Amino acid sequence: MTPKIDIRQKLSRVSDEPGVYLMKDASGMVIYIGKARNLKKRLASYYKNTGHRDIKAGILVDKINDIETIITRTEKEALILESNLIKKHKPRYNVILKDDKRYPSLRIDLKEKYPNFSIVRKIGLDDALYFGPFASAHAVRETLRTINKTFKLRKCKAKDFKTRTRPCLHCQMEGCLAPCCLDVDPVVYHEQVNEAIMFLKGRTPDLIRKVKEQMAAAARIQEFEKAARLRDKIFFLERTIEKQIAVTTDFKDRDVFATARSPEFAVVTVLSVRNGFLTGTRHYSFSDTIATEEEMLAAFIRQYYERHPFVPDQLLTSIELEDTRLTEEWLQDVKKKKIRINYPKRGEKVQLAKLAAHNAENELKNVIASHSAEMDLLLRLQKKLKMNQLPERIECFDNSNISGTEPVAAMVVFENARPKKSLYRRYRIKTVDGHDDYAYMDEVLKRRFGKGDKSKQYPDLLMVDGGKGQLNIALAVIRDVGLEREFDIIGIAKKDEKKGESRDKIFKPGRANPLGFGREGELLLFLQRIRDEAHRFAISFHRSRRGKISLQSALDTIPGVGQKRKATLLKHFKTIKNIRAADLDEIRSLPGFNRRAAKSVIEALSTK
Repeated sequence: MTPKIDIRQKLSRVSDEPGVYLMKDASGMVIYIGKARNLKKRLASYYKNTGHRDIKAGILVDKINDIETIITRTEKEALILESNLIKKHKPRYNVILKDDKRYPSLRIDLKEKYPNFSIVRKIGLDDALYFGPFASAHAVRETLRTINKTFKLRKCKAKDFKTRTRPCLHCQMEGCLAPCCLDVDPVVYHEQVNEAIMFLKGRTPDLIRKVKEQMAAAARIQEFEKAARLRDKIFFLERTIEKQIAVTTDFKDRDVFATARSPEFAVVTVLSVRNGFLTGTRHYSFSDTIATEEEMLAAFIRQYYERHPFVPDQLLTSIELEDTRLTEEWLQDVKKKKIRINYPKRGEKVQLAKLAAHNAENELKNVIASHSAEMDLLLRLQKKLKMNQLPERIECFDNSNISGTEPVAAMVVFENARPKKSLYRRYRIKTVDGHDDYAYMDEVLKRRFGKGDKSKQYPDLLMVDGGKGQLNIALAVIRDVGLEREFDIIGIAKKDEKKGESRDKIFKPGRANPLGFGREGELLLFLQRIRDEAHRFAISFHRSRRGKISLQSALDTIPGVGQKRKATLLKHFKTIKNIRAADLDEIRSLPGFNRRAAKSVIEALSTK
């Protein structure tokens, strides 16, 4: 704990130049970072009219123990520095846009001779084209399915494309040009690629006009089969465009941003308008955000386009930003083109902003309702388990092995009734030989909780997968490390159908019989969901470990293949299946291989 300084006295010495300020709590942790055109005025505003502070100022002033300022030459430099410092410190009360890797996108690399679309979870820093991110995996799969039905691009993955020896069923159904096996003109193939890109960019009306011209040209020279195929493509595209909503009459690209907030939560909604049609809606929710709506939206826009591959020439906002000019300059520097941010006051653009605001308000209601339901669930669970504190953080451990081979364990974490995957942990069992579930649990719990202060943050509820035996092991470990008063512990065991049991069982320390849930089966289902997630995570880790071991053992016995050659094969092919599918020339071309070694690999794996 650092001693509290006299904030008001320190503020009297703050410069009136532009810069960035960092607010810290009693532990020295940065809790909020802001920028200002005039540091002295901005910081003074937090301490004026103490009886009528807004929510933001009130929360901050109560928690601030120290303030650090950094002077910059211009407000634009302050904006850039603020962005970099937020990324570094991740302050609790700033708007921080989570990584979009959980949202899928479509990727295509136009540098390839015959490129195709693939679904990715992360937008890379390469020269490929990305479309999205999409709101869900279902949405991106439906879009890819539409592309595959409409355009004759290859569907196979890169490894299959290289090794395929004859056209697949897609070619026979006239859904693919089959560049894997047939002599396809790259120019003809790229025409299909360009049409698919037009479709993804919302240029469907332009694409329909283009295909109609092609159909008419084919009909004039009596290529009626080709004309019929083009007619079917037009029909399919027209059906697709019928599902889209026209929202502007000037047919321009825009992104529309709106905010909605309550004392606890804030929502930012983004409407994507392409060629005048509404093509997508995305919602982003935040908690513990105490920036003003103007600050929140400006910060969100900057973070959103740092990772988004496409920025339209015009952005619309439901409120007027306080630093519109600065944000426009920042976008121009990042995207290398002029972008305008408008707060519309009349016409159809106002209706568009109102539509975004209405969607944001509706989403905020959903967020609040969902949070209320989750809090109610946790309150009822606290009462059922007779806990002293609300089980906001629950950790669950599970083991996985097959007859004691490659034993592993996994920990999953649920915060506020939702999985927190960034906190999941995997463990390889290091000190136990053979099959001993109790010993596995003992080792893993000691590794998790036996590091003193480094083991913090502790859970409110610790759950182990297993019956009384695993529960007793957990109790012994927690007592040994002196944490028996820090949190509650339960065990969860599967039902024994042979004994006529109809439900899984929850065991508590000091109680012989499992807890009865009666009509509160929802609480048991929630605990089962956590256990099943731990089980899934442990099994997936064990499978990956077992796969690596089997892969290495299969390569260890090949004559003429030592550690270096084995490492080269693993790095290039990843799996035994891929190595088996490779031909002699492909293996021979790898660094350190010759014809004899490649032949040895193929002969050895063909018998395994």
